[in-house]
Amino acid sequence: MEEIEVPTEHLHETIEERVEEAIEKKEKSGSMYIAISTALMAVFAALASLIAGHHSDEAVIDQIQASDQWALYQAKGIKAEIRAIVPTPGADTTIARYKEEQKEIQEKAREHEIASKKHLDSHSVLARAVTMFQIAIAISAIAILTRRKPLWWVSICISGVGLWYFVSGLI
Repeated sequence: MEEIEVPTEHLHETIEERVEEAIEKKEKSGSMYIAISTALMAVFAALASLIAGHHSDEAVIDQIQASDQWALYQAKGIKAEIRAIVPTPGADTTIARYKEEQKEIQEKAREHEIASKKHLDSHSVLARAVTMFQIAIAISAIAILTRRKPLWWVSICISGVGLWYFVSGLI
């Protein structure tokens, strides 16, 4: 006797295939969102790193300029002391001029120190942003590899913190 093929078996196989295709398609689209968000995190990390480096460079330049001003301040002070020790005609006006120049030099030196500190503060905040974005990228990669969407949401939250630091560093 011949075995009769039950049409529901074929139908059952077709349904299973379609379900698997739908799941695979959904996973691919989910992976696409994770990949795009990870790429955006990388872009923000690169921008934050670039701007942080700029602020670091500017902080060093301002600190060097402040040091130069302080050296000039000391030189004027030494000149004034020498004039006071070895009096010559007009020494009093020269000493007064040196003292006045010292006040201007001191003001410039302090301005450069303040500018250096501001740049260094911005650098620190932007460096935190870079760190947050790098952590978010790593967690996002783990989310893709393990196919665990909750990890992706964690990476989105961490990149949100990174974005907050990024904006704070720009202000």
